Amino acid sequence: MGEVAEFPVDDEEAGRAERIEALRRRIAAVPARGEVQSLARGRVEAPSDRILPVPAPLAELLPQCGLVRGSVVSVSGATSLLLGMLASVTAAGGYAAVIGQRRLGLLAAAEMGARLHRLAVIPDPGPDPVEIAAVLLDGIDLVVLGLGGASVPPSRARAVAARARNKQSVLVVTDGRWEGAHVRLEARVDGYRGVDGPGRDRLCATRLSVRAHGRAFPPRATRVEVCADRSAVEWASEERNRLEDGRFRKAVR
Repeated sequence: MGEVAEFPVDDEEAGRAERIEALRRRIAAVPARGEVQSLARGRVEAPSDRILPVPAPLAELLPQCGLVRGSVVSVSGATSLLLGMLASVTAAGGYAAVIGQRRLGLLAAAEMGARLHRLAVIPDPGPDPVEIAAVLLDGIDLVVLGLGGASVPPSRARAVAARARNKQSVLVVTDGRWEGAHVRLEARVDGYRGVDGPGRDRLCATRLSVRAHGRAFPPRATRVEVCADRSAVEWASEERNRLEDGRFRKAVR
């Protein structure tokens, strides 16, 4: 599956300036955006100049059918949403970073198609994860920032958003309060298939209810199915969900 790059920014003996400089050196080694990369299973084009891809069933919720470069996106609820974004961006040739998300299931991301060698993970970003995110925006297509329940002051949120816009990266914030996000995505688990009846004791699919709203468009909602087979995890459209409704077990609230 490839190796996940882990940035060593949690060394207590290293000063703040040294940690930031180490990140800058790592970013300098990342190929320029738009460069076509050769992968073991063929060639994959880099993401669009303006849009980062998302799983196909989610594209219909977004005005541009993806994540617009230079924007800030707030994500809450089921972590499958984050994993799907990471998989879509890295599979399309982009680079991503995850900050402060110790429990994020990278195996599930790989099963969705994520290229782990294009993913940097910083599980312990230190006392100021927002600054780490601001540095990574300089050379990473998609930066996922876990706030750990913190609330970011509006003035600082605006400064980091301006940096994302200037660097044409996408910042995804989760697990905290961030004012002024361009798009907000909320996902909740709505049911399961395979936990009873045929396929008992083996989870075959999870159904998500996903809602999107933002500055430039009214709220939109859909249901998607995240399906697992022996070798991969795939996203299915709402139409397939309708066919499978009778076989889903409702999530316990």
